Amino acid sequence: MTKVGELREMSDEQLGEVLRETTESLFRLRLQAQTERLDAPSELRKHRQLIARIKTIQRQRAGARDQETEQQPEVEQPTTS
Repeated sequence: MTKVGELREMSDEQLGEVLRETTESLFRLRLQAQTERLDAPSELRKHRQLIARIKTIQRQRAGARDQETEQQPEVEQPTTS
């Protein structure tokens, strides 16, 4: 599995791709669990944790972007009379 440091170094696009792949893999694992052919039940938990980590990093980055936007002073447009 991917470590948190490695996830933080990834770009937003890379994180999105890993999230998509992990979500698809979790879906397949759930299907296997329902048909009782799951070799390693711990993989379900690992995939859920990885998805949570990725979403947390994405949320933190979005919050940081929002905070930067709020801190930038608004430029007043000159009025022409």
